[in-house]
Amino acid sequence: TGFLGAGKTTLLNRYLASAPARRVAVLENEFGAVGIDGGLIAGSPAVEVVELTNGCICCSVRGELGQALADLADRRDRGELDFDQLVLETTGLADPAPVAQAFFTEEGVSSRYELDGILTVVDAVHAARQLDENRVAAAQIGFADRVLLTKTEGLDAAALDALHHQRVHPRVER
Repeated sequence: TGFLGAGKTTLLNRYLASAPARRVAVLENEFGAVGIDGGLIAGSPAVEVVELTNGCICCSVRGELGQALADLADRRDRGELDFDQLVLETTGLADPAPVAQAFFTEEGVSSRYELDGILTVVDAVHAARQLDENRVAAAQIGFADRVLLTKTEGLDAAALDALHHQRVHPRVER
């Protein structure tokens, strides 16, 4: 997860381009009716991309999330897909709590997936303003197992240190 423009898709592309040892399925959530990020994700025979469009998976398409997760698992069970790892990239406006909850409460999902962790990508240059103005930006950081600061080259050492200590929790990686 991560707020708008933080670099989620860039990070995902870099991960996929690194030729991960495990086969990856990517579940991509787009807010608009037409997907944009799905076309940006690096193509590879080891990657299956599924897009959920026209809403945020934390609210308006939440049922669609559970169905998409169950469908992916069904396709894997039938031998149509081969993946060992699922990466779910949320829209920048998603509250991660209901998304994570789907892995524990949705029928057909909770017994087939293990939520390994929540990584939140944070744009270091805009973080202070985003945290002050958007409750969901704070929720994304607060709910994270790990926080990754991006665009740190846009801040001097003092500003970056202040952000690290005052704005985000201690599990931040630069």
